This record gives sequence, C-alpha cells and structure tokens, in this order.
Amino acid sequence: MFGNIEIQFSYIREATSKKVSFSNQYSNEDFEAICKIDKNKNIENFTLVINPKAQLVIDELIIRMPYKFKESHRIFMNGYQSWTDSKEFFIDDKIRTISSLAKPVIKKYQFHKYGDYTFKKYSRKKGELHGYTYTYIREGENLDLLGSLSEKSGFTIFEVNTKENKVIINKECKGLSINSAYIPFKLFYENGKEKEVFDSYFQAMNIPKPRFKPATGWTSWYNYYQDINQEVILENLNNFKAFNKEIEFFQIDDGYQTAVGDWLSIDAKKFPKGMKYIAETIKKNGHKAGIWLAPFVCEKNSEIFKSKQHWLLRDEKGEAVLAGSNWSSFYALDIYNSEVREYLQRVFSVMLDQWGYDMVKLDFLYAVCLVPRKDKTRGQIMTEAMEFLREIVGDKIILGCGVPLGPAFGLVDYCRIGCDVSLDWDDKFYMRKLHRERVSTLNSIGNAIGRRHLDGRAFLNDPDVFLLREENIYLNETQKETLAMVNNIFGSLLFTSDNLKNYKARQFDVYDKAMDLKDIKIESVENYKNGIVEIIYIEEKNKYLLLINLKDSTVSYSSDLLKDKVQLSAYSSKVEEI
Repeated sequence: MFGNIEIQFSYIREATSKKVSFSNQYSNEDFEAICKIDKNKNIENFTLVINPKAQLVIDELIIRMPYKFKESHRIFMNGYQSWTDSKEFFIDDKIRTISSLAKPVIKKYQFHKYGDYTFKKYSRKKGELHGYTYTYIREGENLDLLGSLSEKSGFTIFEVNTKENKVIINKECKGLSINSAYIPFKLFYENGKEKEVFDSYFQAMNIPKPRFKPATGWTSWYNYYQDINQEVILENLNNFKAFNKEIEFFQIDDGYQTAVGDWLSIDAKKFPKGMKYIAETIKKNGHKAGIWLAPFVCEKNSEIFKSKQHWLLRDEKGEAVLAGSNWSSFYALDIYNSEVREYLQRVFSVMLDQWGYDMVKLDFLYAVCLVPRKDKTRGQIMTEAMEFLREIVGDKIILGCGVPLGPAFGLVDYCRIGCDVSLDWDDKFYMRKLHRERVSTLNSIGNAIGRRHLDGRAFLNDPDVFLLREENIYLNETQKETLAMVNNIFGSLLFTSDNLKNYKARQFDVYDKAMDLKDIKIESVENYKNGIVEIIYIEEKNKYLLLINLKDSTVSYSSDLLKDKVQLSAYSSKVEEI
C-alpha cells in the first residue's frame, strides 16, 4: 500500500514559500524527511518524520497514492465528530455539505462550527469523499483498512477520488510552526475481514479493551430537554421501581444549572434540595448517578462569560471564539489557561467526590479545538484536552459526546457515535440543507450501523436513545420500533427518556426487548441503493437476517437467504432466522 506514494510538503521559511515532492528519504537546506515502512504479513506501518533545519511554518502536507476503484467497492468515511454522518458510500456518491443558499442562516446560528467546514473544503463532486482518522474500502467481506495511529500531530483526513483512482492522506496542520522533529504520519494498513483488521488496528494503537460492560439507562433530555426539576426527576426515577424495570444509569441532563458554564450554580427553584440529594436518591434506588455538562464552553448569559473574559479562547484577531448558537449562544474556553483548568478540576471534584455522581456525560467537546495554535494543531489540542479530562475525572465513568472520535479512543468509557435522535424521522426539510451534525433519527440509525466497528474497541458505543412514548413525539410506531431494534443490536448503551407511567402493554413489550442486553455478533452488513440495509448476526448460536428499509416507500428484497421475496414498508424492519 505505502510502496508507491508521493509526499507533497508546502512550507514557509523566513517569509519565503516553498513546495517539494518526494517519495522516500529526502533532504534539502530546510529539512530532512525520513520515511519508514514496516511490513508484517498483511499489515503495513508507515511513519514520516520531518526534521527541520530552521524554523518552518507548514502550509500543506499530504500523501498521494494510486488505488484502482471498482463499481463493487464500498467506501467507509468517518465523519469529523460524534454527530457527523458516517457510513459506507458507493463510488459515485458525494458528501452533502451546507447549501450555499443557507449562508445567512449559517452566519446567524453558527452551524458551521459544529463540523469541519471552517478548515476543510468540500468538493461537492461525485466520487470525491473525505473522512477522519481511519477509512476502509470494502469489496464483499474483504477490507483495505487505512488508519492513523495517533491524531496528536494533527487530524488525519483521508480522501478518495474514485474517478481519478486516487487516495489522498492530508495532515490537518496548516500554520503549524516547527523547529524540532515532527512526526505527522503514523499510518496503519491491513487487508482482511472486518473483525481481523479492526482488531489489529486498535492493538497497534495499544488501546485497551473498555473497562465497563454494555449498560442500560434513562436520560432526561429527549422528553423534558431543559424543562427539568426535582419533581420531574424523582417521578421518573420512581417509575423504574414501580414498574420493576432495572437500569444501570439514571442521568440528569441539561437544565439543572443556572447557565451553561456555571456548573456549580444550581437553579434552586428547580432543585431546592440540590444535586447531591438527587445523586443520593438515584443511588438509593439502585442506579448509578449520571450528570451532563459541556466543560469546554460557556454561554453568553453565564457568570463565567461576564466575569472571566480572559478564560475565553481567542482567534488570531483576538476575538472570542463563538462555538455555536445553543442557549444564549456559547463560546469556547481556552484549555491552556491555568485558571480554566483549575476551575474544571474543582467542578469535577464537587460533582464526583462531594455530590457523588458516578458518570459524567461530557458534551460539545469539539469546541476546545476550533482554533489551532502556532505550536499546536487542532488534533493535538483535542487529544490533550481529552487526556486532561481523563486525568481529572479519574476512575469515574465518562460518556463522551460531540467529540472528534480519534482523540477520544481509549479515553472515554462510552461515546456517542451519532447525532441526536429527533422527535421526528429526519428533521425539517430546510434543516437537511444545513450541517451534517443536525438532529436526525435517520442519521442516528445510519451512524449506529456505520460505526459499529468501534464498539468494544475504542470505547462502548452510545447510539443515543430510543423513544416509544405517544406524547410529545412525531415518530410513528414503525419508526420507533426500528430505532429500538437498531439500538439494541448495535448499541452498548441503551437509553430512553420516556416517562414509563404513560406506557401501554405493547410499549412495555418493545421496551423489554430493546433493553435486553444480548451477546450479539455482527457477521455482515450490506447497504443497497434502494434503501435496504441487510444485516446478518448471531445471537445465542442462532443466525438471523435483519432487514431495514430506511426509505419513505415500500421496497422489495430478495435473496438466496430467503425462500420468498419480502416487501418492506417505509421505515420498517424485519428479522428472520436463517
């Protein structure tokens, strides 16, 4: 794989721009490049070291290699962060991006900050795809897996051009100043079956298996959103005892604090007995207590924003970095500010040690790396921020969310691998013209399937909630049941936000099946252009075929696996033992 590459390096030395190309060892008056390839059976490792001879500022650093694409190939592209749509593409697909017509909306709501739009140009052309940290090209059961072994040198962007038969590996390091050894690429390649290549990839990164087991739970967000209080929380908590339903986690989401960023300032009208009382009550009921926060941001209405302006991340113009439009709009904090670090250490000490929470859901983490530094890439900032969180949370449980996944590998216990589930199927039509990170039940299902290979290797996958209630929701019964089935088969953190007292007998039946943690082994997944997803899996030594129709119309399916043709209605799923 790495035997036929071209490396292009553009840089600036003393205000002079230069560009060179090389394919092996290289040296000039500015730097020395060392390329190393190690081969072991089907595995290849490639390392590039740049030894500067003077201060250099990187403009671009990419690797190009030929690859003969076929019509039968499927190409997996891992999206920028948790919420970014990630799936197998056909070779003539294109990645949708923000519509040019939406610029006024984007500027107002800052949707472009949620993804990679500020630093990665989208081609908008068929067959030109990109993703982060790792990718694979599949033909049948056989995969060519390419992955970065570390994102600490910068995010690794894998690109393909199927029409020109090219693979491009781009190190996101524009503007980085170097005067000592820099290792931009530590790459991994293996050819083989899915389990084999992903096992080898994570072993090569020395990432240990997750510490915890798959789990079930409840979160307040997808029913009450910020409209929570002590009464609502205790009512839902007591429902699990009343209906004799066992769950491991009971998690309080956004809405307990007076403002985002002011994590220790509790809304006393909502929670008169405080958050310690809530944690204690959760644990008395036999659950682990979880609480949500977004540690790297503060909203405009927070006391932090008003009184700690020097804590805010600044861009090259010295302006505070707006990270999104949620709440009263919110800003990124500078993780390298010692006062910010001390504040977060205190927040986690209070939440985990004094209040007694067992798990923290850490959200909107991407904000910390919105702006690179002269001496640190976005990837390095994100990785160091995740290492810092792991350090101050200690042995307590981290559920990561809204985070570029590579820097989170091995540092969080559970991790969201898709966008937020919507109360309808695919959000409003005009939202589909906007960012890839938008709320969407359809995209959440797609990511649960697409990123399945991370589960049990990088962390345990959180596919987000399933919802079965009838009130405050627009999903139909078929959509709800398909979502529940996908989460059960592909997820390792099975949550809902429903108020169980409103359930009827059928809803309890679906709930019990969805919350049943089974030892399921996925044998294969195949996506068809007509919208059918074909999944073969093994459960308790029995083999099953799961069919899912993600389209809004009835679709036919026929296969040697089944005697008769199957008609699947819109959004439906069907399981057959084979």
